Amino acid sequence: MRTYRGLFRAPEFTPLFLTSAGQITAQTVSGLALGTLVYTATGSPLLASLAMFGSALGQVIGATTLLSAADRLPPRVTLTGLAVVSGLGIAAQAIPGLPIWVIFGISLVLGTLAALGGGVRYGLLNEILERDGYLLGRSVLNISAGIVQICGFAAGGLLITALSPRGALLTGAVSYLASAAVARFGLSHRPPRATGRPSAIVTWRTNVRLWSSKPRRNVYLALWVPNGLIVGCESLYVPYSPRHAGLLFACGAVGMLVGDVWAGRFVSRRWRERLGVPLCLLLAVPYLIFALDPPLPLAIAAVTVATVGYSAGLVLQERLMDLTPDELSGQALGLHSSGMITMQGLSAALAGAVAQYTTASTAMAVMAAASVVVTLILAPGLRPGHAKAEQAARPS
Repeated sequence: MRTYRGLFRAPEFTPLFLTSAGQITAQTVSGLALGTLVYTATGSPLLASLAMFGSALGQVIGATTLLSAADRLPPRVTLTGLAVVSGLGIAAQAIPGLPIWVIFGISLVLGTLAALGGGVRYGLLNEILERDGYLLGRSVLNISAGIVQICGFAAGGLLITALSPRGALLTGAVSYLASAAVARFGLSHRPPRATGRPSAIVTWRTNVRLWSSKPRRNVYLALWVPNGLIVGCESLYVPYSPRHAGLLFACGAVGMLVGDVWAGRFVSRRWRERLGVPLCLLLAVPYLIFALDPPLPLAIAAVTVATVGYSAGLVLQERLMDLTPDELSGQALGLHSSGMITMQGLSAALAGAVAQYTTASTAMAVMAAASVVVTLILAPGLRPGHAKAEQAARPS
């Protein structure tokens, strides 16, 4: 499956695509509305930031307690139920007079459930597409996520102005419920991929099993660390250039779009197997120029070129699926997603701490250099020549 047209002809891909897009729309609109609501109530930039992005902390809890359910529950029922619960949770946050601690508590619960949702969604994607179609399908979901986020932030701003933050929150809740309807009536019933009851103990055991294979461990580290360190660079766009931060983010989005289309649609599997390390290096090396505090045009060029390297995530996910038994694909992909988001948050905090004692441009160069070093350390274990070791890890 090598064309987008062929992808959308695959049974169930379209409803899964629409479900994913609807949920990202809901997350974007409700996140902006919640941040505005909390800032209006408290006047605290920190609390506003946590209101928008703090739910990602719940991903750690979900990854360590719930992920075994990603392969042990029926996908359609699980996706539908999670979307309904998320919609009700967002609607509850719009209740006037709700204490701030309750709002954050709901966000933490929804973030925890989001870890399970990611595992179910990407595990189902791997199931409904042929083996060689997963990368193209994930590419389309990545592209749509970027576009939906851009449109969602714009729409969220308009909704906040026209309806108030609470009105925008309710709009996000409706989007979640619409996604639940698409999942319920658009996806077919499928049995769980694995047997047994999900539990925190099973989640831990399976995570240990996934992590115990050295080839898989190398792939996980390559998916989490180089990517996360560069997100730390991006977290400093505002202090680096307050007037042009939006332009830097937009150019980064263009680079990501180009990389996802190129890697997902036009690169053969033979070459994708060799591109993991070069793309990770491409993601980091252009940022080294920030050590020289470059002028804006050069900074824009560096960011645009570098973010093409985010497509490393696609080719490394394909490698991860090659190394993972089918019955564990949901938890494996959920662990990737949760670990990546966690590393991005930690890297943003680390980048901010470095910038606090140096400058934003110096901190960006330091994070990029760290990303290069990590990639070079991991490179020997990511070579295609390690095929025998990878095949040995495949049944485990």
